[in-house]
Amino acid sequence: MLDLGTSFVASVARDPNALAIVDNGLRLTYAQWYARISSLVAAFDRIGLRPGDHLLTVLQNCEAAATLHWAAQLAGIVITPINWRAKEDELDFCIENSESCAVVYQDVSAPAVEKSTRAQALTRIHVGGGGAAGVFEFDRMVAEPASDATPRVSAEAWSIMLYTSGTTSRPKGVPRRHRAERAAGIAHVAQNLYRRGERTLGVMPLYHTMGVRSLIAMSLIGGTFVCLPRYDTKRALALIEAEKITNLYLVPTLYHDLVHAREFAPADVSSVRKLGFAGASMTDGLLKTLNEAFRPDLFVNHYGSSEIYTFTIDQNAPAKPGSAGKAGINQEIRVVKLNATSAADLAQPNEEGEIVALLAGDESFEGYWRRPDADAKSLRDGWYFTGDTGFVDRDGDLFVTGRVDDMIITGGENVSPVEIESCLSLHPAVVEVAVVGLADERWGKVVTAFVKRKGPVTEQELEQFCRTSGLANFKRPRRFVFVDALPKSPVGKLLRRLLVAGDYQLEQAPPSSAA
Repeated sequence: MLDLGTSFVASVARDPNALAIVDNGLRLTYAQWYARISSLVAAFDRIGLRPGDHLLTVLQNCEAAATLHWAAQLAGIVITPINWRAKEDELDFCIENSESCAVVYQDVSAPAVEKSTRAQALTRIHVGGGGAAGVFEFDRMVAEPASDATPRVSAEAWSIMLYTSGTTSRPKGVPRRHRAERAAGIAHVAQNLYRRGERTLGVMPLYHTMGVRSLIAMSLIGGTFVCLPRYDTKRALALIEAEKITNLYLVPTLYHDLVHAREFAPADVSSVRKLGFAGASMTDGLLKTLNEAFRPDLFVNHYGSSEIYTFTIDQNAPAKPGSAGKAGINQEIRVVKLNATSAADLAQPNEEGEIVALLAGDESFEGYWRRPDADAKSLRDGWYFTGDTGFVDRDGDLFVTGRVDDMIITGGENVSPVEIESCLSLHPAVVEVAVVGLADERWGKVVTAFVKRKGPVTEQELEQFCRTSGLANFKRPRRFVFVDALPKSPVGKLLRRLLVAGDYQLEQAPPSSAA
């Protein structure tokens, strides 16, 4: 297996004049980009970074973030990207936990870096010019000519360490080797049927596994990575049209915002022939809307994680709504009984259980960074216990129903939120919906639907819609709450825990009949 540095150099040799990256007015071919990357590798040497060191980055998606990623692969440095919105205490934790030697930031993340005690003690690199005294400037580092960089580490070296988002505890570091990262990139190309010269919208963050995979996949096929620093529907549609984007790989929330925006109808999105989504389940309603709006040649549901990039793939998502398909080309998955202690304790077809994945797969990680407690919980007998719930139907297709922690136990019955959300999403007055269990003296938990609506609809009408949809009686929501917005993470994942905690804003005024 090639290391990623060698893989990138091979791509440069194969397609030196192909457009590699676009960031506002900056447009670089692979040969031009390689020159900048080589200059950065030489600059790493001058400031004392060595193979095996962790380089922490706090950046939005931009050419600098992508250039840093590839320079780190060539130099053997472990790129350690974190959310650009991170606060100083989160920075301090990640710096200490990863033992980072340097931090790269930009104006948007400067306040947190300046307040971080640990960041101030590190070598600092500022992107965008005008950094403080004693801080290296990225633009100067990449402007100084250097010899072509050559790869310094093998496929067994650490490539990247992503941090999983912490919900009830500190985030966990997920270190991944070059071979696992490249295997995941190749699988992404194959499973999305990418061709040479594809163009993707680089909006999924490069501190997130989906963003990293898009970057690597494009480089493998001489494709173009078009940077969008943070999601903005108007800007996204403008880039799709101007840059002739051929594929989109987004979380469902961003697709929702894209297709429901008033700017969508007049925009030319005809160049987009392949849609892919991951990060969360997609409701049946949104799936149908997207399929009608884009009429794509390929519509892929990708189910995976930071730890093991691909679990399953469904390359025709609209044909079987809700299905996550079958195991990816580098993986084997099972569904075991809830609370199973062994991967051999299999659930029956259509029986809901916990999804587990084989650790021997080429894309797999090997354990969390210095977290033996987390390893003991999730890694058992060569299998990764995902914490996700789901079932396999009679055709062998996987359906992901939620998280073990999200399971609603009401009146002694296990209820998954995803099935109810998909049902309600098909109502024409519902824009978004999230289902959780709220404490109830009689039932233990009562199924509650938080609904953002786009037209007039009452609780009684939604209840009747659920009744006539075929949803089992015990699964029907007993409460409906109309809200202005649903709480989400920076990458668009629904934060159910905030709904349970009461952290939401009630709808200020219900839609009128003229809405």
